[in-house]
Amino acid sequence: MYEQSYPTKRFEITLKFLKKHITTSETILDLGVENPFSAIMKANGYVVQNTMGEDLDQNQNTLQNSDAKVITAFEIFEHLLNPYTILQEIKADKILISVPLRLWFSPAYRSKTDPWDRHYHEFEDWQLDWLLEKTGWRIIDRKKWTHPVNKIGIRPLLRYFTPRYYMVYAEKVR
Repeated sequence: MYEQSYPTKRFEITLKFLKKHITTSETILDLGVENPFSAIMKANGYVVQNTMGEDLDQNQNTLQNSDAKVITAFEIFEHLLNPYTILQEIKADKILISVPLRLWFSPAYRSKTDPWDRHYHEFEDWQLDWLLEKTGWRIIDRKKWTHPVNKIGIRPLLRYFTPRYYMVYAEKVR
C-alpha cells in the first residue's frame, strides 16, 4: 500500500482510527504540509487540504478561513509553542490529533541538523486531554501504542512495552 521506509505500523493504526470516526464525505484540513500520510488519506477516498507551512503559532488564518468539517494534526502539536490558541481557533466540529508521548527514559527530540525539527512539547496523555477540555473539546475516543526500534539496549527494550504515541478523536462542545 505504501513504501516500507515509512512508519508502517503508525500509519496503519492512524488510518484505522480515522476510518472509525470520519467518513470520506467529510472534508479534512490536515495541519502541516503535504506528507506521506495525507497522500494515504487521499488514496483512501478522503478530501484533504494541507496547511502551507505557515507558522501556526503566529498565523491562524488558514484555521479561521477553512470550511473543513474535520481537522487532523498528526505529530504536529509537539512542535508548536502555543497549541492552546490553535485549538481555540478551529472552526471545524471534529478533530483527530496524534502526538508522541513523553518518555521518562528519553529526552525530548531535537534534531541536530534542522533548527525547526524539535519537540517543544512531549505530552503525557492527561496533558493533551486537559488541553482539549480547556479549549472546548469533548474527547470521544483515545488510543495509545508502542513504537519498538530494532536496536539493542535498555531504552530500546523499554520501547517494546512503553506507549510512544497517543491519538485522540474529539468533538467541539457547542
